[in-house]
Amino acid sequence: MTEKPVSEMSFEEAMKALEAAVTALEQGDVPLEQAIELSEQAAGLKRHCEQKLKEAEEKVAQITLDGNGNPTGTTPAEGL
Repeated sequence: MTEKPVSEMSFEEAMKALEAAVTALEQGDVPLEQAIELSEQAAGLKRHCEQKLKEAEEKVAQITLDGNGNPTGTTPAEGL
């Protein structure tokens, strides 16, 4: 995994690191202590990705509203 702090990762970087952690865990070739560490890192990466998706959803919702907060003919994104 990269040394870059999770909080500074883009969504794409975090997803790539999460996929790498999950792959390593699925292969089962890591010692117990490393598996625990990878699991903790994966949980943090998952939270970070969820937050980035929520932020993107909020931006999309704002884009589809006019200056008065009224829909402009499209439905704001929900449940992403």
